[in-house]
Amino acid sequence: MNTVSIGSVILGEGRPKICVPLVERTSASLLSRARLCPESAADLIEWRADWYDDIEQEDITADLLPQLRDVLGGFPLLFTFRTKPQGGERELAPEAYENLLTSVIASGNIDAVDVELTMPEESIRRLIALAHAHHTVIILSHHDFTQTPSQEEILSFLTRMDALGGDIAKIAVMPRSEEDVLALLSATLQARHNLSCPVITMAMGSMGLISRLSGETFGSCLTFGTIGQTSAPGQIDAGQLRTVLDVIHGAM
Repeated sequence: MNTVSIGSVILGEGRPKICVPLVERTSASLLSRARLCPESAADLIEWRADWYDDIEQEDITADLLPQLRDVLGGFPLLFTFRTKPQGGERELAPEAYENLLTSVIASGNIDAVDVELTMPEESIRRLIALAHAHHTVIILSHHDFTQTPSQEEILSFLTRMDALGGDIAKIAVMPRSEEDVLALLSATLQARHNLSCPVITMAMGSMGLISRLSGETFGSCLTFGTIGQTSAPGQIDAGQLRTVLDVIHGAM
C-alpha cells in the first residue's frame, strides 16, 4: 500500500490521521467554527458543503473558499458534498454535482475532494483527471447507512475505487451486529495487503466505535473526530480520539 500526502499530512503511515468535519449552515458560522480548528487535535479539515444553506445559489469559489483557506492557515482542506442517498443533507443531480466539484477543484483552494462512487463512471473519471491536473487528492467513497455489506462486497467496493484511479478509497457502513464490525475490519486488513491506495474504513454508530480507533492495526489511514456537531453516527471528540490513537501508536 502506498502513502498519499494531503498537503503536509501523510496518510498511510503511522497512526491514523484525524479529520474534523465542518457542518455549518452559514458562512459566518462556518468561518467561526473553522477558527477553532488550529487549536484542536485535527490533522486536516473537511468542509461538508451539503450542510451549507446557499451551496446551490452562491459562488463559493470566489469568496468563501479563499476565506476558509485563510482562516485554516496551513491545515489541509478536504471538500465534500455528501448527497442524500449517501447520508448527506440534500440531493444534487449528477450533472450539478460534477459542476460543483469541477469549480471547486479548479479554484485551487482545496487539497482533496471526496467523489461518491455512485456517480456515473464517466463523471468520476473526468473529476479524477481534473483533480490530478490540479494536484488535488481524490477520495472515492461509498456510504451505507442501513447495513453492512459482506466482507467480500466491502473489498469489492474498495478494489473498484483503486482500479478507477482514486488516490484513497473510503467506505463507511452501519453495523447491526458484532460480526458486521469484524467483516469491516477483515476487509480493511485485506485491502491494506492487496490494494495500491490507502483506505479509510469505518463502521458507524456506537457498535462500530472500535473501527474508528483501530486503524493503525487493521489499515485505515484516517478517522473522523469532532469539535462540535457530528457529521456521522459514532464520531467522538477529536481531542479524546487523539489521546486514544496516541496510546495505541505508542504500544505498537
